[in-house]
Amino acid sequence: MSFINTLMNGEQAAFKPDTQTSMQKIALRFVVVGLIYYGFAVIEGMIMRIYQIEPIPAIPPDQFFGIMTAHPLVGIFGSTYSIVFGAFLFLVPFLMKKPIWSVKMANWSFLMIAIGTMVFWLAGFITHYAPLYTLYWPLPADFDQFGPVGGAIFITGIALVMVGAVLFVINIFKTIMYTPEGWEKQPAGALLGSALGVSGLKNLFKKRKEEHLVSLPVAAIARGTVDVALNSGIILFTGVLILVYMVAAIFGHSLEHSAIDALLYKNWFWWGLDLVADGLVLIFVAGTWYLLASLITGKKIFMENIARAALLLELVVSWTVWSHHLMSDQAQPGFLKVFSGEMVTAFELITQGLAFFIVLATLWSARPLKMTNPLKFLLGGLLGFALAVPAGIMQADLGLNRILHNTQWIIGPHVHVAILVGLTMTLYSAIYILFPILTNGGKLYSQKLANFHFWAHLIGGIGMGAFMGMAGLKGMLRRTIYFEGEFNIYMILAGICGALLLFAFLAFFYNIVMSVGVNGVLGIFKPSKFETREATPAE
Repeated sequence: MSFINTLMNGEQAAFKPDTQTSMQKIALRFVVVGLIYYGFAVIEGMIMRIYQIEPIPAIPPDQFFGIMTAHPLVGIFGSTYSIVFGAFLFLVPFLMKKPIWSVKMANWSFLMIAIGTMVFWLAGFITHYAPLYTLYWPLPADFDQFGPVGGAIFITGIALVMVGAVLFVINIFKTIMYTPEGWEKQPAGALLGSALGVSGLKNLFKKRKEEHLVSLPVAAIARGTVDVALNSGIILFTGVLILVYMVAAIFGHSLEHSAIDALLYKNWFWWGLDLVADGLVLIFVAGTWYLLASLITGKKIFMENIARAALLLELVVSWTVWSHHLMSDQAQPGFLKVFSGEMVTAFELITQGLAFFIVLATLWSARPLKMTNPLKFLLGGLLGFALAVPAGIMQADLGLNRILHNTQWIIGPHVHVAILVGLTMTLYSAIYILFPILTNGGKLYSQKLANFHFWAHLIGGIGMGAFMGMAGLKGMLRRTIYFEGEFNIYMILAGICGALLLFAFLAFFYNIVMSVGVNGVLGIFKPSKFETREATPAE
């Protein structure tokens, strides 16, 4: 901790990529590529914002829906997965003070996600494959509307990303449990139990508290990684199912009349996808909040045992919450709508609210605090979830869902505010705090650009979500083109806020590139001269 505080508060030096370890470079590769894909997603988002004001003649409607299909997947897999995986592959061994299990596997994970994202993005851009990210059956295999070649390439890209995610999962859990060569044997089972929150749960009922073998942030990373594993398996299976149909069609064999139950498929698909949306995001975000709060304050997390137990509870909640996506589906059983859709979803307000309170209490205990970039963006991330989570709870009401379902409200105040303000500002906080660590004390190019980045992103993200929500309350549907400009006033205001997000990203990206220099960026992708091999039994 003292090393981190020294880098954050002490004199910083110029960035020298030749002095970096293998894991520092791998983490930066993930982050740089993740930011590039975030730029893709922002530009695509602006195209859609403009299109909703006035359709662009150069972009036909099928390409618009192709953009809409790729946009969230590029943002989630290409950007968020890259940044999160890169940070956690560095932080788990860093916080546990031992080498990562496999540097090679970390590199392969990076390559699979980077290449896979480019493959499915190009498939959508070139072939206009556009079943939308929900992929409701039999829509993704509708060959009359979407060509099988474009679909096969698109799904192949998704599959590559999922393989990269599986490699990440293996590397994280192996790093937690293995004993480095020459070390005293470590208790793999006890380490895993501590990482999954067993020790925290036990301590709630013990007078004599059990020692935690892994830190709270590592425990949160481990529990979020469980959801990554489940999600990867489900989406990979779904992708293979669709790919079978695509490949069969390419070779002249129709499987259109094969028995796939649409309702069962939708429940299976949403269970997997919701492990990202409501499980992985909330658990990883809570863990990142705890890490940031402890680094910023230099203090232990307030109510740590309760925080650990809440993360374990959130893991179980994330497995049973998917049905709120199917509350307006008439065939969905009523029990699932009420229990999973309403009751379990409402419980997320408690688990996330606990994390929110614990982080704020930790920050409050360390006041006065200097308003650094990490602290500002952490508070922005907390605000984003404070707005977006209640918006989601409102949607998870059978009555309100009838009104709000499939409108701009869903994608505005809930999804975009949660991702752009809550998740992304939390990730920006992590990047700002890890920047001097990953660059061995590298100095940020411009604080003025960092300040602009904060305010433009915060106002742009909240504003865009709010104006989209207002349009939704007036009846504007999502996944719909309005050629007559019925909701122009809201779309113009949302577009202005979207432009703020674009300018914020450009300011941040320019600031980072100028901080490390062009040679520094290129140096990130070269093998480390300082440390070409780290002790791992997997290699």
